Amino acid sequence: MNILPAIDLINGSCVRLTGGDFARQTTYSADPLAQAQHFEQLGATRLHLVDLDGARAREPRQLAVLERIARHTKLHIDFGGGIQTTLAAEQAFAAGAAQLTAGSIAAREPALVGEWLARFGAERIIIGADFKGEHIAVSAWTEQSDQTLTGFIGAYLGAGATTFICTDVSRDGQLQGPATETYTALRQQFPAAQFVASGGVTTVADVAALRTLGMSGAIIGKALYEGTITEAELRAELAE
Repeated sequence: MNILPAIDLINGSCVRLTGGDFARQTTYSADPLAQAQHFEQLGATRLHLVDLDGARAREPRQLAVLERIARHTKLHIDFGGGIQTTLAAEQAFAAGAAQLTAGSIAAREPALVGEWLARFGAERIIIGADFKGEHIAVSAWTEQSDQTLTGFIGAYLGAGATTFICTDVSRDGQLQGPATETYTALRQQFPAAQFVASGGVTTVADVAALRTLGMSGAIIGKALYEGTITEAELRAELAE
């Protein structure tokens, strides 16, 4: 199982939101490159990088930060936030993203994202299945769509997608544990899909539980910044 430290960006700084609420923001570092390099020094090979400014603006705003991190680290970066057009996708790849996460756009314009899957390859386009309850959340998690989580995933598997970041919006930044019951059900219903857990991962016991479930990845954000998963524990998990 891949461990993906997370960096969320607002105004060029590393932040974390609680429950996706921009009014509940904590800034942890003014230098995202230094933070990314620190994760790499701890043994990370991957990074989950989210442009929260871009998510609100519906266009990328932090491509320069992406480019700096890609140039000065060897991290495999998946980048999301504001990727709403093919041009934006091309710009993000050009800036150094190894993969892109299609979030709200995947809910709003499945035909366009289907074109991306065909054009760029399913291995480079991750589908962001952000959910609250049983439904997909969109618009930087400020709106809930009428699409169910399982219907959304099933449709994209049919369109050729293989990998899904499933973020439980209600747990994100809460340090209350991941949505293991939901992930268990998804693994049973869609055994061929690759699922990355996001939201609520708090302890190494949570990581172990997700590994046991057969998740292909786990994104860890606030737990690293708040120390509920220590650097020593992260090193050990990255070495697994």
